[in-house]
Amino acid sequence: MKLVTGGAFQGKKEYAKLRFGLKDAEMTDGALASFEEIFQCRCMYHFHEWVKKGLKEEWDLAGLADRLQASNPRILLISNELGCGVVPVDAFDRKYRETAGRICTEIAAKSSQVIRVVCGIGTVLKDA
Repeated sequence: MKLVTGGAFQGKKEYAKLRFGLKDAEMTDGALASFEEIFQCRCMYHFHEWVKKGLKEEWDLAGLADRLQASNPRILLISNELGCGVVPVDAFDRKYRETAGRICTEIAAKSSQVIRVVCGIGTVLKDA
C-alpha cells in the first residue's frame, strides 16, 4: 500500500502517474467510487472525498487500513491534507476532517511508501 498526500491542487495525481507509471484508466475517482471499489482498484485519487462520502452514507470505515492491506495491498491512495487551516464551524465538517486524518494516519503506518507533494515536487516521508 502507498499513500501520496499534500495540499489541494499541488500536483499529487500527476506526480503519482509519473512516479508509478499509472494510466488514467487505472485511477479511480474517490468522489464517485462505491465502498467496494476501494478494495479492487489500482489507484484512488480524491481518497478524502471517498471518506466524506462514506461518512454521509454511514459506511463502516473502522479498521479500513487493515482491510485494505489484506484485500488490496497494491493500492495507491492519493489524498488531500485536511488538518491545516481553520477548524470548520459545521459539526459534520469537523468529524470529516478528523476521520480523514485518522484514517490517513492508519494507512500511512501500514504503507510501504508515503510521499508528500508540494508544488508538484514529491518528498518521500517513508520508504520501508
